Amino acid sequence: MELQVTELEKDIIKEILNIGLARAADSFASIAKDKVLMKVPDLELIQTNEISQFISGYEETHEIIQSDIKGDFNGTTLMLFSGNHVEMLSLVCLNLKGPYQKPLSAMQESLLLEISNIITGAFVTQLANILKADIYGSPPIYPQKDIAHSLKHITDVNPLFQPIIFTVLTHFTDHKGMVELPLFLFFDTITFNKILEIIRSYKFYEER
Repeated sequence: MELQVTELEKDIIKEILNIGLARAADSFASIAKDKVLMKVPDLELIQTNEISQFISGYEETHEIIQSDIKGDFNGTTLMLFSGNHVEMLSLVCLNLKGPYQKPLSAMQESLLLEISNIITGAFVTQLANILKADIYGSPPIYPQKDIAHSLKHITDVNPLFQPIIFTVLTHFTDHKGMVELPLFLFFDTITFNKILEIIRSYKFYEER
């Protein structure tokens, strides 16, 4: 099964996500004690077998925190913290000075989990309100390896469906433009079709 999505529908989805991400950016700004600017998300449809390659470029340089979206939608968010970001957040929130190094301390790991919980919670709540869907974010986890395996609940949801994954890549950037916080959003094909059905039911969509 191939996903059919028009450019207008892509633009509408981007705008919906922008609204949710704006709330998440505000939540992150309160943690980082800095103004957070949001980049308009890119939207891609990728094959399941491309996920490992898509994520692997970040695994060596970023700490990845995962939170699953459950309820009416089946999805996952991945928040990626660069070494610079870990240093900055450790200093601001934990008063810990020093260069970023692996493995993280227990305090640093707890901090990233809490930040992800706040940001993804704000995003999912806003998304639920806009789409009038019963969804919620599960408590975040810190999978330290084999991220692709952690996404199997997305890729294996229905083997009869063509395995295409919906992803969004955005960046939260502080006012100095020095640090980025990529956020990936994955939905399976069934969920993506649900979102398209909701969008296509909008009166303004029919008028356009």
